[in-house]
Amino acid sequence: MTFLIGPEAQSLFFKASDDALSQDECYDFMQAVFGPNVVYDVPRKKRQVQFQTMANGLRTARMKTYVAKIQQETLQYLREKWNSETGGTVDLHKALSELTILTASRCLHGDDVREHMFAELQSLYHDLDAGLTPLTVFWSHAPTPEHKKRDKARKELCKLFGKVIRERREHPERSDGSDILSLFMDMKYKDGTMVTEEEVTGLLIALLFAGQHTSSITSTWTLLFLLHNPAVLTRVMEEQKTLGAPTKDTLELEDIQQMDLLQNCMRESLRLCPTFIMLLRKCMKDTSVTVNGTEFKIPKGDIVAVTPTVSMRMESTFKNANEFDPDRFAAPREEHKQPYAYLGFGGGVHSCMGQVFAYTQVKTVLSVILKYYELTPESSKLPDIGYDDMVVGPKGNCNVHYRKKKAL
Repeated sequence: MTFLIGPEAQSLFFKASDDALSQDECYDFMQAVFGPNVVYDVPRKKRQVQFQTMANGLRTARMKTYVAKIQQETLQYLREKWNSETGGTVDLHKALSELTILTASRCLHGDDVREHMFAELQSLYHDLDAGLTPLTVFWSHAPTPEHKKRDKARKELCKLFGKVIRERREHPERSDGSDILSLFMDMKYKDGTMVTEEEVTGLLIALLFAGQHTSSITSTWTLLFLLHNPAVLTRVMEEQKTLGAPTKDTLELEDIQQMDLLQNCMRESLRLCPTFIMLLRKCMKDTSVTVNGTEFKIPKGDIVAVTPTVSMRMESTFKNANEFDPDRFAAPREEHKQPYAYLGFGGGVHSCMGQVFAYTQVKTVLSVILKYYELTPESSKLPDIGYDDMVVGPKGNCNVHYRKKKAL
């Protein structure tokens, strides 16, 4: 393996073409989760159509409808789960994981799936998620109980979404067309062939996988960092007041977009606690990278790795790198503007296409929670970082005490 550490070295990783540094050979094990003919299991031209359709569903114009859906889900969840008039205690990571999948399902899958099939969807997704283990990376079809449940869950999801697709085509008036499932249903490849129901299911699974853990972990860390940094939290609440968020019945996309400090808190949480330890490519031909005037050879066949966990805590890139300081992203400092220094959402041609949705989703959820509740962390220390997990999240006590500030 060749590790590229620091912005100068990392530029090769993010600027190189797939012919030089390829994703496919590193992530082909995900075919066992997503199913055939999706993402890493299709030729690049076909994948480009799939990714372009995803990007269309996640573009800023669609966020206007998503903000209302996310607020609706968040309020409904809080009424049902955080309803004690005398306050209570919740596991913040667990709660925000539940909220993330609820809001994602509403936006990605649509009202019909969310309202009539969510319990089944959630159970099947759990089995899929549990079927992605370290062993999967090396032996994706090993005959383990987790893999067998995963394969069964994917088949059941194909049946579930197949039923939804057929019903929508028979009764198009039942869907408003704002969810991403509608876009996938109408997708057509450049040779004129239509997408299959199994491919639609695989794409929906891929999107949910891409966002579920990352958004739930990011929202958890962001809120925990704020609760452990009261001076920053006070400023965030002032920003909310300036935008009128505490008094508005409904937030608009324009309000969410102006929450600069809250967005910088998200960025800083991702910098300190990125969800992936490594990003990987396979070197398809002999190449080299020059760092500080010295050329280093990378032989064909090497796995090339970038590690956000290491790179974003380098003192040479981020001042006082181990401190929570969201102002590092604001003018005039803007430490993230150095090319390939900040890797919260990857970079280059393969940067995360869902980052606009992620910022919108997390900022909306946190704004609603902060509007209605006063929170106090149970522990005086932040949780540890679970570096032994497939997707790195908080490990330890994430409990917070809540008290209502106003009626929901």
